[in-house]
Amino acid sequence: MKVSSHINDLFTSICYRIGYALFDPGDEWDGFKEVDKVLLTHAHFDHIYGLNKLMELKPDIKIYTNEYGRKMLLNAKMNLSLYYEMPFVLSNPVSIVVVENDDDVRLDDNLLAKAIYTPGHNPSCITWVVGEILFTGDSYIPGIKTVTNLPGGNKKQAEESLKLIDELATNRQVYPGHKI
Repeated sequence: MKVSSHINDLFTSICYRIGYALFDPGDEWDGFKEVDKVLLTHAHFDHIYGLNKLMELKPDIKIYTNEYGRKMLLNAKMNLSLYYEMPFVLSNPVSIVVVENDDDVRLDDNLLAKAIYTPGHNPSCITWVVGEILFTGDSYIPGIKTVTNLPGGNKKQAEESLKLIDELATNRQVYPGHKI
């Protein structure tokens, strides 16, 4: 299973592509072509700011997040873009698909992504399990302590999520939300 990646200009967040699915779109890159769904590890601005451009290219694309992430996509203050003088609000809220903990999202005929809620950095945090791969976003970045001092952050939840991610990471490759 091939994973492509692109380091975004904003805070060196990383956008990943596997098959027809994109994780955390930032800058536009060749990986935007031929995708039909987006899975968000969380809805902070640096992980979502490419969504409106992507939706211009792919109007029928679906965006998978949890309920808190849905709220963040529709509120520039919650997703923190307001504070970077680049207010971002998702242009087409109908594209949002809310997933629950342990839900599966079909990436293609043979590939599923399982949503595992991993709050702490933010209530919208989801770790996506795709076979032998974990997309952890900012819930786990190797060698870096999880940031919990932003709105919605919770140190105790982050510690619990790290334990869960550690268990999930056994025999899996980890793809974090930022360049390390």
